[in-house]
Amino acid sequence: MKEKILQILADLRAYAIGKGIEATFFYHEEDSYLMRFANSAISLNTNEHLIRLEITAYEGRKRASYALITDLGKLEEMKQGIDIAGEMVKHAQPLNYDPTIPVYTETFVDEGGFDPALASLSNEERLAYFNRLAGNLETNDVKLGGIFSSGSNIVAAANTRSEHSIYIKTSDAQVTAVLSHAKLKWEVIAEQSAWQKSDLTPEALHDDLAFLLERYQNDAPQQIPLGRYDIVFGPAATGDLISFMNWIGFSGGALKRGFSCLKEEQVGQKVFSDKFTLLDEPARLETFPSKIDLMGIKRSTFPLIENGVFKGFTWYQDDADEFGAQPTGHTVMHKSLWLKPGDFPAATLRELIEQPRDNDILYIPYLHYMNLVNPSKGVVTASSRFGALLLKKDGSIVVPYNVRVTQSLFDIFGDKVAWMSKAETVNNTSSSYGARNPTSVILPTFIRVNDLEISHSNSSY
Repeated sequence: MKEKILQILADLRAYAIGKGIEATFFYHEEDSYLMRFANSAISLNTNEHLIRLEITAYEGRKRASYALITDLGKLEEMKQGIDIAGEMVKHAQPLNYDPTIPVYTETFVDEGGFDPALASLSNEERLAYFNRLAGNLETNDVKLGGIFSSGSNIVAAANTRSEHSIYIKTSDAQVTAVLSHAKLKWEVIAEQSAWQKSDLTPEALHDDLAFLLERYQNDAPQQIPLGRYDIVFGPAATGDLISFMNWIGFSGGALKRGFSCLKEEQVGQKVFSDKFTLLDEPARLETFPSKIDLMGIKRSTFPLIENGVFKGFTWYQDDADEFGAQPTGHTVMHKSLWLKPGDFPAATLRELIEQPRDNDILYIPYLHYMNLVNPSKGVVTASSRFGALLLKKDGSIVVPYNVRVTQSLFDIFGDKVAWMSKAETVNNTSSSYGARNPTSVILPTFIRVNDLEISHSNSSY
């Protein structure tokens, strides 16, 4: 398969050169499988195999792209795509800068993040996984739902300026399991991410769900008062916050367009907690990494924030071309984000609850309906849902109805950070829309942030 893909890219390159068309080729192939559960039954079981080819033609400062869904046996159709892109570029509006076309100095192949056993999971294996995680937790009122998404991804690239190409293959899985009460309308949730089959441990999800189920069935629910709370965020909540920070914080192009919450004068300045170190780390296979970007730049550890100090912006090649900056190896489908852990000993929710408490602690494992309030100031808003708990100082536990947090990322990850756990979790942040692009964040399992305001508190589930 790999040899055939690289040969097709070479054939397309030769065809474009023969037609006098300057072009780049971006190849994306996915095998995707989805099993969905609702009301303790399989509600959807589907799969698809898709090949996308994006052809970008260049003529000086002009650029035009043509994309098609195709098949490896349709070389003539792909060549027609080159002809179409070559005709389109003649009528394109010139850019106000010179776009860069990469020149690869060697062919790069990376299949280190691909596990055939994970990529070839059967329906029987996916169902058995869900049966094991559900165990004896379902009742007439408590029903199982969720998804098991898995598959493989191939990204390849070539162009007319180089005889070399890029080929990266990964495997991935994302699991979300939900137990919901049909009458009381509460839900608890557990998730897992995998790049290899051995990462799939349904017993861990069963333990998480069983513990939360016990709390939600036996502890009193209530509307908690508005005010300021010490909050412990679970990995999914922290992962979403980090993803939003990545969206509005680190891009040099976003900075120049006025969308970034970080400013040029903050480079080299302490703007977050000294406990906060965030890296783009392509060596971590859990993040489904690209060890080379589409411009041929080898990727290594890139510190974004180090002990609270903002180290610098990332530059996608096209943004660098437009604004006269130096590209940083970030012309990739996603970064490989790693928030380094701290030293707090709790690794599970059970262990967190067993720790002595100096104050009431609001535990928020998931944030729901998160959105931006003010991107230039880093203000986000979201509501709690799926398994929040109020851990009282006296040792008791309350199940709170949903609350809303509206805060600046600079406050959440600033000097109010009390601790981060030593244990790490991989939080899968993949989107289910568009081309398969497995994405995850590695982060401390728990982060405690003191004195954050709860602006709204629901009176029911």
